Amino acid sequence: MTEQSPIPAPAIPVRAPLATRPLGVLASLRAARGNLLTIIPEMATRVPMISGRTGARWHMVMEPGAIRRMLLEELPNYPKSMVTKNMLRPAIGESMFIAEGAHWRWQRRAAAPTFSHRNVSNLAPVMSAAGERCADRLAAAGPRAVNIYEEMVTTTFEVISDVTFSGGEAFGRDAVHRAIDGYIAEAGRMSLFDVLGLPDWVPRPGRMRSSGALKDMKRVADSAIADRAARGSEGIPDLLDLLMEGEDPETQRRMNRAELRDNLLTFIVAGHETTALALSWSLYLLAFDEAAQERALAEVAALDDGPVSGDDLARLPWLRHVVDEALRLYPPAGIVSRTALAQDELCGREIRPGDTVMIPIYALHRNHMLWETPDAFSPDRWTGGKPERYAYLPFGDGPRICIGASFAIQEAVIILATLLRRFRFRRVSRRDPEPVMIITIRPEGGVWLEAEPL
Repeated sequence: MTEQSPIPAPAIPVRAPLATRPLGVLASLRAARGNLLTIIPEMATRVPMISGRTGARWHMVMEPGAIRRMLLEELPNYPKSMVTKNMLRPAIGESMFIAEGAHWRWQRRAAAPTFSHRNVSNLAPVMSAAGERCADRLAAAGPRAVNIYEEMVTTTFEVISDVTFSGGEAFGRDAVHRAIDGYIAEAGRMSLFDVLGLPDWVPRPGRMRSSGALKDMKRVADSAIADRAARGSEGIPDLLDLLMEGEDPETQRRMNRAELRDNLLTFIVAGHETTALALSWSLYLLAFDEAAQERALAEVAALDDGPVSGDDLARLPWLRHVVDEALRLYPPAGIVSRTALAQDELCGREIRPGDTVMIPIYALHRNHMLWETPDAFSPDRWTGGKPERYAYLPFGDGPRICIGASFAIQEAVIILATLLRRFRFRRVSRRDPEPVMIITIRPEGGVWLEAEPL
């Protein structure tokens, strides 16, 4: 009997270095300010739950049943943590991303029709047009390495600004973009005061330094809303039109000017950043796995002539699997944090009022109890259907699942297909990105690829 050669292990794309030893308060702060992913214990990829104390009691939960309890069954008992609110409230106020209870519910009900299938589908031409402009820029750059991450940020910001403030002369795209980046750079890093659990009225220096950028961002948004109110809507309704018309069916309440601004800024910040990341990581992974890219190229080549449309999504299952897998390996929010309000039990472990309970989505998506070869890039794992509920959370889950999830997926697939019609992407030697989380998991150093015309 001849001896068979062992099956080679799959190649592993870049991954974050997780903690291999317990971290104290100062070490946790240093790690969190540099790369929040590095506070996650490596053990979190192999067990259902980890608990500890760093100034205050904390727990990390990777068991889908316990996560379901937090995000669905006992949702009121697990509001967003004060650390999260402290970081984001100065920028987006009491928008639906921050709000809790009744104040969240009425905003969610009022905004839900904005992201209906029909309204999202109507915005597909904006997405394909932005993808074509991106392809033109890549072609003009010639045969050299390009930072695809910067290109994707530019492209998705064009989409979100066009679908939010279409035709609005009052909207200064560059000013808002600079303000968002400035705020994240200064205010998105965790403070020692956050680690120690100090109340939010204690000033955080980084957030104080970013106040100028915030004022600029809010001023631009307020001007755009006033401009729209004065001139009315034109053509296909954009997000601002739909939000201004949105009404809670239970209370008939509509958003006032400040609520409109805060929710619009939430959609702008989240709507371009998360999709830009999904696109950047998807293109990195396709360049990493040439066979996967060839399958994607063949699938896109079979489309009809003309711009990629929303109707084409059903004909691009492999490309959708690539996006799903990129969101598994590099979820935009690598960690979400909640604060327990009342006594509870998760995975047989006591949860006390005031405990910080985290879902380290980065570790959940790579947990060996839930995924086969979890660190490998394998779009084929999605051909058999969806994973266990609450094991895959790129957009959260439960009543607070991201309201724009279908918008983001449609945009990512349309732009990817548009680019893959014209280019094959190649990795650049010794320029692989590093997954680093501040607020989102960004590719540190950029995603440098060569776009080879087809």
